[in-house]
Amino acid sequence: MTVTTRKFTFEEYLAYDDNTGNRFELVDGELVAMGIGTGLHGAIAECLNDQFKAAAQQTGQPQTAKDMRIGIRSPRSTRWDTSRIPDIVVLPTEQWEAMQTQAAIIKLHDPPPLLVVEVVSESTVSTDYRAKHSEYSVLEIPEYWIVDPIRQQVTICLLQAGRYDDTVFKGATAIRSQIFPSLSLTADRILAAKL
Repeated sequence: MTVTTRKFTFEEYLAYDDNTGNRFELVDGELVAMGIGTGLHGAIAECLNDQFKAAAQQTGQPQTAKDMRIGIRSPRSTRWDTSRIPDIVVLPTEQWEAMQTQAAIIKLHDPPPLLVVEVVSESTVSTDYRAKHSEYSVLEIPEYWIVDPIRQQVTICLLQAGRYDDTVFKGATAIRSQIFPSLSLTADRILAAKL
């Protein structure tokens, strides 16, 4: 849901506060309120975030996972700015630590995160499957997960030659991740938030 018809610059977006505690993405210069989501939406994001953190620790990789805490500037083709806030962002620990004294935004010319996850809700189906799919591939994010409780599937998008190759996982089929190959997850377990 667009909040205002006035266009915002990226700097105005970073400084914006309507004193409600609501979170916003910036899409083509317009503030778009982020819904709270269902309890299942939050449980899926929390469980996956915990799994990613544990997998990074087990392998000794200097990576961390953050849920709903990091914005990613998007290179949309309009003249107005866009900044997304994925449900989960996995990035090198060093990159996260560098954000401690600044806005937690991955800028256009920063190294991309390693993996992002969007949990689909009724209001975000088109955005998650189309707009973000395109934007994240242009940003060269190696792995994008679309977790869809509506369609009961998990789509893993792997970057190949500048475009995503998508694999849809349903039921008890084991999910394959390039970033976390040791994870032992199925679509059913992720969608039930029982990991």
